[in-house]
Amino acid sequence: MTIEPARRGESPRFSGPRDPGDAWVVTASGERYWGRFGAAGLMAFDVERGVLLQHRVGWSHFGGTWALPGGALHQDERAIDGALREASEEAGVPTTSVRPRFTHVLDLDVWSYTTVVADVIEHFAGAVTDPESFAVEWARLADVDQRPLHPGFAAAWTSLRELLHVRPVILVDGANVVGSVPDGWWKDRAGAAERLLTRVAALAASGVAASDLGLGATHWFPDFVVVVEGQARDVADVAGVRTVRAAGEGDDTIAAEAVALVEEGHAVTVVTSDRELRARAEEAGATVRGAGWLTALLG
Repeated sequence: MTIEPARRGESPRFSGPRDPGDAWVVTASGERYWGRFGAAGLMAFDVERGVLLQHRVGWSHFGGTWALPGGALHQDERAIDGALREASEEAGVPTTSVRPRFTHVLDLDVWSYTTVVADVIEHFAGAVTDPESFAVEWARLADVDQRPLHPGFAAAWTSLRELLHVRPVILVDGANVVGSVPDGWWKDRAGAAERLLTRVAALAASGVAASDLGLGATHWFPDFVVVVEGQARDVADVAGVRTVRAAGEGDDTIAAEAVALVEEGHAVTVVTSDRELRARAEEAGATVRGAGWLTALLG
């Protein structure tokens, strides 16, 4: 579908094939929501510049307000993919310049909206790249609610803002988790560690339910750190997971990592079933989960 230029004061004309998701969902009470398959938007967050906002044109729904770049999902499209696509189309956001950290879903049964909060990992300016925007600007967190906001975004902003500085890390006692599953690890500890890292990398990509982490929002994409020791130190690195090779006792390395991560401001979850290490991790300020908690998430 393409958007043809409009005359002053008029809505633009749409031509070409229209995606089946580009339609209104109308409730029994007459409320309208854009996106037959739901909708999604991207909140790109930069520590120095704040969040990227879109000033919506007058002919759009709640025109003249500020909100996140976003729109209707395509059929069978993941919310994260849709949010990135819309942000690229509407605000010039390079999809490789942001990393999703968490999602928040507003589920109204008949319709849902997913906010994808993503960290900027490579600087970009943002730009008006289609006729749906008057402007695209970075707004410091303290200034966001000084603008006329889209009602949906305004309702979600307070809770979203409180989570912008929450950065979860899952710190895994590799030997303890490997040893909890009788898969022949005693014959090939490096191989067992590699299998664990591969599974953890898949979990890092798919994310973890907020309820499993005791956090707000809907879904999180924590950083994963796996500490290996002994014969497992020879394991190869796996993309998506930071592997720490303990020079001596693994417990000492895990405890030190927990202290450092907490001091850096992370929300740390240590995965171990070792009682002594549990006590040391909790003393450092981390939450502790048993090995079974992680193996259940790994599936």
